[in-house]
Amino acid sequence: MMKVGIIQMNSGADPVQNMDVLQTSLQRLHQQGVKLALTPENALVFGDKQDYQRHAEPLGHGPIQRQLAEMAHQFDIWLVVGAFPIQNDNGRLSSASLVFDNAGHLRGSYDKLHMFDVEVADAHGRYRESDYFQAGDQLATVDTPFGCLGLSICYDVRFAPLYHALRAQGADILTVPAAFTRVTGQAHWEALLRARAIETQCWVIAAGQCGEHSKGRQTWGHSMIIDPWGQVVASLGDDPGVTWAELDLSIGESIRRKMPVLDHARLQTQLK
Repeated sequence: MMKVGIIQMNSGADPVQNMDVLQTSLQRLHQQGVKLALTPENALVFGDKQDYQRHAEPLGHGPIQRQLAEMAHQFDIWLVVGAFPIQNDNGRLSSASLVFDNAGHLRGSYDKLHMFDVEVADAHGRYRESDYFQAGDQLATVDTPFGCLGLSICYDVRFAPLYHALRAQGADILTVPAAFTRVTGQAHWEALLRARAIETQCWVIAAGQCGEHSKGRQTWGHSMIIDPWGQVVASLGDDPGVTWAELDLSIGESIRRKMPVLDHARLQTQLK
Protein backbone atom coordinates (compact mmCIF):
# COMPACT_ATOMS: atom_id res chain seq x y z
CA MET A 1 0.00 0.00 0.00
CA MET A 2 1.19 3.51 -0.76
CA LYS A 3 -0.26 6.92 -1.45
CA VAL A 4 -0.09 8.35 -4.94
CA GLY A 5 -0.93 11.95 -5.75
CA ILE A 6 -1.95 13.92 -8.80
CA ILE A 7 -1.41 17.62 -9.41
CA GLN A 8 -3.83 19.60 -11.56
CA MET A 9 -2.45 22.89 -12.89
CA ASN A 10 -3.28 25.91 -15.01
CA SER A 11 0.21 26.35 -16.42
CA GLY A 12 1.47 29.15 -18.61
CA ALA A 13 4.64 29.90 -20.53
CA ASP A 14 6.69 31.09 -17.51
CA PRO A 15 8.49 28.17 -15.83
CA VAL A 16 9.25 30.24 -12.71
CA GLN A 17 5.57 30.78 -11.93
CA ASN A 18 4.73 27.18 -12.77
CA MET A 19 7.56 25.92 -10.55
CA ASP A 20 6.18 27.89 -7.61
CA VAL A 21 2.79 26.22 -8.04
CA LEU A 22 4.42 22.81 -8.35
CA GLN A 23 6.47 23.30 -5.19
CA THR A 24 3.40 24.27 -3.17
CA SER A 25 1.51 21.28 -4.55
CA LEU A 26 4.32 18.85 -3.74
CA GLN A 27 4.52 20.22 -0.20
CA ARG A 28 0.81 19.51 0.27
CA LEU A 29 1.19 15.98 -1.05
CA HIS A 30 4.26 15.38 1.13
CA GLN A 31 2.25 16.41 4.18
CA GLN A 32 -0.29 13.70 3.28
CA GLY A 33 2.38 11.01 3.02
CA VAL A 34 2.28 10.72 -0.76
CA LYS A 35 5.26 8.81 -2.19
CA LEU A 36 4.57 9.09 -5.94
CA ALA A 37 3.24 12.23 -7.64
CA LEU A 38 2.26 13.01 -11.24
CA THR A 39 2.10 16.46 -12.86
CA PRO A 40 0.13 17.34 -16.00
CA GLU A 41 1.57 17.53 -19.48
CA ASN A 42 3.50 20.78 -20.04
CA ALA A 43 3.50 21.49 -16.30
CA LEU A 44 6.58 23.74 -16.45
CA VAL A 45 6.17 25.30 -19.91
CA PHE A 46 2.78 25.58 -21.62
CA GLY A 47 2.93 28.04 -24.49
CA ASP A 48 3.87 28.22 -28.17
CA LYS A 49 6.76 26.92 -30.24
CA GLN A 50 9.06 29.77 -29.22
CA ASP A 51 8.39 29.14 -25.52
CA TYR A 52 9.27 25.46 -25.84
CA GLN A 53 12.43 26.25 -27.77
CA ARG A 54 13.47 28.94 -25.27
CA HIS A 55 13.18 26.70 -22.22
CA ALA A 56 14.08 23.28 -23.65
CA GLU A 57 17.01 21.45 -22.04
CA PRO A 58 19.09 18.39 -22.94
CA LEU A 59 17.85 15.29 -21.16
CA GLY A 60 19.23 15.16 -17.62
CA HIS A 61 20.80 18.62 -17.75
CA GLY A 62 19.76 22.21 -17.18
CA PRO A 63 18.49 24.41 -14.35
CA ILE A 64 14.83 23.43 -14.60
CA GLN A 65 15.57 19.72 -14.40
CA ARG A 66 17.97 20.34 -11.51
CA GLN A 67 15.24 22.17 -9.62
CA LEU A 68 12.80 19.33 -10.26
CA ALA A 69 15.34 16.83 -8.96
CA GLU A 70 15.91 18.95 -5.86
CA MET A 71 12.19 19.11 -5.13
CA ALA A 72 11.81 15.35 -5.48
CA HIS A 73 14.60 14.95 -2.93
CA GLN A 74 13.30 17.71 -0.65
CA PHE A 75 9.84 16.17 -0.42
CA ASP A 76 11.03 12.54 -0.42
CA ILE A 77 8.78 11.75 -3.35
CA TRP A 78 9.02 9.98 -6.71
CA LEU A 79 8.08 12.70 -9.17
CA VAL A 80 6.73 12.02 -12.66
CA VAL A 81 6.87 15.25 -14.64
CA GLY A 82 4.13 14.84 -17.20
CA ALA A 83 5.95 16.38 -20.15
CA PHE A 84 8.83 18.78 -20.59
CA PRO A 85 10.54 20.02 -23.81
CA ILE A 86 13.82 18.16 -24.32
CA GLN A 87 16.47 19.39 -26.76
CA ASN A 88 17.76 16.50 -28.87
CA ASP A 89 21.15 16.21 -30.57
CA ASN A 90 19.51 16.63 -33.99
CA GLY A 91 18.16 20.07 -33.05
CA ARG A 92 14.55 18.89 -32.72
CA LEU A 93 12.51 18.91 -29.52
CA SER A 94 10.78 15.99 -27.84
CA SER A 95 7.87 16.17 -25.44
CA ALA A 96 9.23 13.96 -22.68
CA SER A 97 7.88 12.58 -19.45
CA LEU A 98 10.61 12.54 -16.77
CA VAL A 99 10.77 10.27 -13.72
CA PHE A 100 12.81 11.42 -10.71
CA ASP A 101 13.24 9.20 -7.66
CA ASN A 102 13.06 10.47 -4.09
CA ALA A 103 16.81 11.04 -4.04
CA GLY A 104 16.52 13.37 -7.04
CA HIS A 105 17.98 11.00 -9.63
CA LEU A 106 16.49 10.84 -13.13
CA ARG A 107 15.38 7.21 -13.36
CA GLY A 108 13.67 7.19 -16.74
CA SER A 109 12.06 9.21 -19.53
CA TYR A 110 9.57 8.74 -22.33
CA ASP A 111 9.17 10.70 -25.59
CA LYS A 112 5.52 11.11 -26.56
CA LEU A 113 4.65 8.70 -29.36
CA HIS A 114 1.46 10.21 -30.78
CA MET A 115 1.36 13.83 -31.91
CA PHE A 116 -1.88 15.75 -31.41
CA ASP A 117 -2.48 16.99 -34.98
CA VAL A 118 -6.23 17.51 -35.06
CA GLU A 119 -9.02 20.05 -35.47
CA VAL A 120 -11.20 20.77 -32.44
CA ALA A 121 -14.38 22.85 -32.21
CA ASP A 122 -12.97 25.37 -29.72
CA ALA A 123 -11.48 28.86 -29.81
CA HIS A 124 -8.02 27.51 -30.64
CA GLY A 125 -9.33 25.39 -33.49
CA ARG A 126 -6.34 23.68 -35.08
CA TYR A 127 -3.66 21.81 -33.17
CA ARG A 128 -0.38 20.76 -34.80
CA GLU A 129 1.86 19.29 -32.14
CA SER A 130 4.21 17.90 -34.77
CA ASP A 131 5.14 21.52 -35.61
CA TYR A 132 6.70 21.70 -32.15
CA PHE A 133 7.93 18.20 -31.38
CA GLN A 134 9.20 15.06 -33.04
CA ALA A 135 7.38 11.86 -32.14
CA GLY A 136 9.10 9.24 -30.03
CA ASP A 137 9.50 5.64 -31.15
CA GLN A 138 10.05 3.67 -27.93
CA LEU A 139 7.92 2.37 -25.08
CA ALA A 140 9.08 3.22 -21.57
CA THR A 141 8.58 1.49 -18.24
CA VAL A 142 10.30 2.41 -14.97
CA ASP A 143 10.70 0.11 -11.99
CA THR A 144 9.98 1.75 -8.64
CA PRO A 145 9.66 0.49 -5.06
CA PHE A 146 5.89 0.74 -5.57
CA GLY A 147 5.58 -1.23 -8.81
CA CYS A 148 6.40 -0.80 -12.48
CA LEU A 149 5.31 2.46 -14.14
CA GLY A 150 4.15 2.47 -17.75
CA LEU A 151 4.60 5.96 -19.19
CA SER A 152 2.37 7.74 -21.68
CA ILE A 153 1.28 11.31 -22.47
CA CYS A 154 -2.15 12.77 -23.29
CA TYR A 155 -3.16 11.89 -26.89
CA ASP A 156 -1.52 8.47 -26.40
CA VAL A 157 -4.57 7.47 -24.36
CA ARG A 158 -6.59 7.01 -27.57
CA PHE A 159 -4.27 4.22 -28.74
CA ALA A 160 -5.04 1.09 -26.74
CA PRO A 161 -2.22 -1.09 -28.18
CA LEU A 162 0.33 1.16 -26.46
CA TYR A 163 -1.12 0.28 -23.06
CA HIS A 164 -1.42 -3.41 -23.89
CA ALA A 165 2.28 -3.33 -24.76
CA LEU A 166 3.15 -1.53 -21.52
CA ARG A 167 1.25 -4.13 -19.52
CA ALA A 168 3.04 -6.90 -21.45
CA GLN A 169 6.31 -5.29 -20.33
CA GLY A 170 5.20 -5.56 -16.71
CA ALA A 171 3.53 -2.23 -16.00
CA ASP A 172 1.37 -2.16 -12.86
CA ILE A 173 0.62 1.58 -12.91
CA LEU A 174 -0.11 3.59 -16.07
CA THR A 175 0.62 7.33 -16.01
CA VAL A 176 -1.42 9.65 -18.23
CA PRO A 177 -0.36 13.29 -17.86
CA ALA A 178 -2.42 15.47 -20.16
CA ALA A 179 -3.54 18.83 -21.47
CA PHE A 180 -6.82 17.53 -22.88
CA THR A 181 -8.94 20.16 -24.60
CA ARG A 182 -12.20 21.02 -22.90
CA VAL A 183 -14.23 19.80 -25.88
CA THR A 184 -12.55 16.40 -26.21
CA GLY A 185 -12.12 16.03 -22.46
CA GLN A 186 -15.79 16.47 -21.73
CA ALA A 187 -16.64 13.88 -24.36
CA HIS A 188 -13.95 11.23 -23.90
CA TRP A 189 -11.46 11.78 -21.02
CA GLU A 190 -13.00 9.62 -18.31
CA ALA A 191 -14.27 6.99 -20.74
CA LEU A 192 -10.81 6.50 -22.26
CA LEU A 193 -9.03 6.37 -18.89
CA ARG A 194 -11.44 3.84 -17.43
CA ALA A 195 -11.18 1.72 -20.58
CA ARG A 196 -7.37 1.66 -20.35
CA ALA A 197 -7.61 0.57 -16.69
CA ILE A 198 -10.20 -2.13 -17.38
CA GLU A 199 -8.52 -3.68 -20.40
CA THR A 200 -5.01 -3.73 -18.89
CA GLN A 201 -6.15 -4.42 -15.30
CA CYS A 202 -3.73 -1.75 -14.12
CA TRP A 203 -3.99 1.31 -11.95
CA VAL A 204 -4.26 4.52 -14.00
CA ILE A 205 -3.14 7.87 -12.60
CA ALA A 206 -4.04 10.81 -14.82
CA ALA A 207 -3.16 14.47 -14.18
CA GLY A 208 -4.47 17.23 -16.42
CA GLN A 209 -4.20 20.90 -17.18
CA CYS A 210 -7.34 22.93 -16.47
CA GLY A 211 -8.91 26.28 -17.30
CA GLU A 212 -8.06 29.03 -19.77
CA HIS A 213 -4.65 29.37 -21.43
CA SER A 214 -3.08 31.59 -24.08
CA LYS A 215 -4.36 31.76 -27.67
CA GLY A 216 -7.85 30.57 -26.76
CA ARG A 217 -6.80 27.19 -25.44
CA GLN A 218 -9.13 25.63 -22.87
CA THR A 219 -8.26 22.45 -20.99
CA TRP A 220 -10.56 20.03 -19.23
CA GLY A 221 -8.96 19.18 -15.88
CA HIS A 222 -10.85 16.41 -14.06
CA SER A 223 -7.66 14.59 -13.06
CA MET A 224 -8.31 11.17 -11.55
CA ILE A 225 -6.96 7.95 -10.12
CA ILE A 226 -8.62 4.75 -11.34
CA ASP A 227 -8.28 1.23 -9.95
CA PRO A 228 -7.76 -1.91 -12.10
CA TRP A 229 -11.51 -2.62 -12.02
CA GLY A 230 -12.16 0.72 -13.69
CA GLN A 231 -13.49 2.54 -10.63
CA VAL A 232 -12.57 6.19 -10.06
CA VAL A 233 -11.16 6.34 -6.52
CA ALA A 234 -10.07 10.00 -6.48
CA SER A 235 -10.76 12.95 -8.76
CA LEU A 236 -10.64 16.72 -9.17
CA GLY A 237 -12.94 19.14 -10.97
CA ASP A 238 -12.30 22.24 -13.06
CA ASP A 239 -9.81 24.07 -10.84
CA PRO A 240 -6.13 23.63 -9.97
CA GLY A 241 -5.43 21.45 -6.96
CA VAL A 242 -4.16 18.12 -5.69
CA THR A 243 -5.68 14.84 -4.63
CA TRP A 244 -4.39 11.43 -3.63
CA ALA A 245 -5.39 7.83 -3.01
CA GLU A 246 -4.11 4.64 -1.46
CA LEU A 247 -2.81 2.33 -4.17
CA ASP A 248 -2.83 -1.42 -3.56
CA LEU A 249 -1.18 -3.49 -6.30
CA SER A 250 -2.76 -6.67 -4.96
CA ILE A 251 -6.08 -5.51 -6.42
CA GLY A 252 -4.72 -5.78 -9.95
CA GLU A 253 -3.03 -9.07 -9.19
CA SER A 254 -6.29 -10.52 -7.91
CA ILE A 255 -8.28 -9.32 -10.91
CA ARG A 256 -5.73 -10.69 -13.38
CA ARG A 257 -5.70 -14.04 -11.60
CA LYS A 258 -9.49 -14.35 -11.72
CA MET A 259 -9.86 -12.90 -15.24
CA PRO A 260 -6.59 -13.42 -17.18
CA VAL A 261 -7.55 -11.41 -20.25
CA LEU A 262 -3.98 -11.06 -21.51
CA ASP A 263 -3.60 -14.84 -21.53
CA HIS A 264 -6.88 -15.13 -23.44
CA ALA A 265 -6.02 -12.55 -26.11
CA ARG A 266 -5.92 -14.08 -29.60
CA LEU A 267 -5.15 -10.98 -31.68
CA GLN A 268 -1.85 -9.18 -31.21
CA THR A 269 -1.52 -5.65 -32.58
CA GLN A 270 2.02 -4.35 -32.96
CA LEU A 271 3.02 -0.73 -32.82
CA LYS A 272 4.26 0.63 -36.12
